[in-house]
Amino acid sequence: MTALMLARAQFAFTVSFHFLFPAFTIGLASFLAVLEGLWLSTGKGVYANLYRYWLKIFAVVFAMGVVSGIVMSYQFGTNWSVFSDKAGPVIGPLMAYEVLTAFFLEAGFLGVMLFGINKVGRRLHFVATLAVAVGTFISAFWILAVNSWMQTPVGYELGANGQFLPGPSWWAIIFNPSFPYRLVHTVIAAYLTTAFAVGGVGAWHLLKDRTNPGARKMFSMAMWMAALVAPIQILAGDMHGLNTLEHQPAKVMAMEGHYQSHPNGAPLILFGIPNSAEQRVDYAIAIPKASSLILKHDPDAPLNGLDTIAPADRPPVGIVFWAFRVMVGLGFAMVAVGVWSLIARSRKRLYDWPWLHRAALVMGPAGFVAVLAGWVVTEGGRQPFTIYGLLRTADSASPLAAPAVAASLIAFVLVYFSVFGTGIWYLLRLMKKPPEAHEAALDGSPIRTAGITPAPAVIEGEGA
Repeated sequence: MTALMLARAQFAFTVSFHFLFPAFTIGLASFLAVLEGLWLSTGKGVYANLYRYWLKIFAVVFAMGVVSGIVMSYQFGTNWSVFSDKAGPVIGPLMAYEVLTAFFLEAGFLGVMLFGINKVGRRLHFVATLAVAVGTFISAFWILAVNSWMQTPVGYELGANGQFLPGPSWWAIIFNPSFPYRLVHTVIAAYLTTAFAVGGVGAWHLLKDRTNPGARKMFSMAMWMAALVAPIQILAGDMHGLNTLEHQPAKVMAMEGHYQSHPNGAPLILFGIPNSAEQRVDYAIAIPKASSLILKHDPDAPLNGLDTIAPADRPPVGIVFWAFRVMVGLGFAMVAVGVWSLIARSRKRLYDWPWLHRAALVMGPAGFVAVLAGWVVTEGGRQPFTIYGLLRTADSASPLAAPAVAASLIAFVLVYFSVFGTGIWYLLRLMKKPPEAHEAALDGSPIRTAGITPAPAVIEGEGA
């Protein structure tokens, strides 16, 4: 393997690990804010118990996300120094804004959130939780602005030495054509990832004890998210796909498996085996003209294929084709679980259908798999460019020898699987423990809030 391929493998490996943690913390921070807000407004200790339960998990996930992000960022200087030199004037300030706004906000209030409930008071503690939740969103905002500019670069000027320099308006760079769609799609994906992780944990404990109020409450809240947000994600993904067709048509061609142009309506290939050597999809199962209907809203609309793209500019079809189907398939599976939960809820059986609980348990990791598949579609479909249409990946790498990159890749694999493997094992241990059944304040004391009647430790109703 060449140094370029090894550098790409190293970045893909480290960013795949890293992406799992922010995808969880973005949604989990908001979930914690909702739990604390509900506890403050209702006085029901079940929310306080769940807050304590998920706060421990959040602390571990947040720490692993920070560590993996710092390690990943060093590769810009080691393996991708040419890219950093050419694109640094644009992406450097955006990355700095992420540190100055999001990371400082999160770091400033995280200690209060984790350890300050007995020191700062309940309402100020709630402010700290909100600040951390907002900080995770701001972090996603800036990172996705960077990535989106690399996908749809605008607002730049070329310097004399080939550097990409910011133009007269930073707004054009930040709010580039694909950024709004990518931000909405990614943040919703993070919320769904958290919802199904929470729902899977709740389902696990419901299968063991259907009377645990904490398990019932977390499962109910997660299923509301699945039922209401998963269909919105399908719509957001469709809009994002239309935007990609406009600005990165080769990526959509790879996603759809369209090697050849279709002048009279393109089929929607559901499954098949991409054969790039023969420029076709073998054993294709397709719906005639459905792709044109989805992408152009006209079944007879022509769609170009990869035969209109120079071979040197085509993305790898196989991995993009299958990653896209994994992402979409899991998205529809999430919708199905959400609809199933609505049926169970309408029949007052949300906590009494073991097969629904088993399905939710199986779908617990689905969000993580879906966001990784979506990342593969986004990044794999951008190839062979790091800055789409302007800077090739082959021209972005550092002048390193293959053995040097291979040695660091092996080191990363060994360290990541040992360190983060241990961290994930510890997270599963925390999730295996059921949430407390008794109701107590966040500091562990019985509920004694002035003006709020303590909620008895009973099972919450199906409609809660």
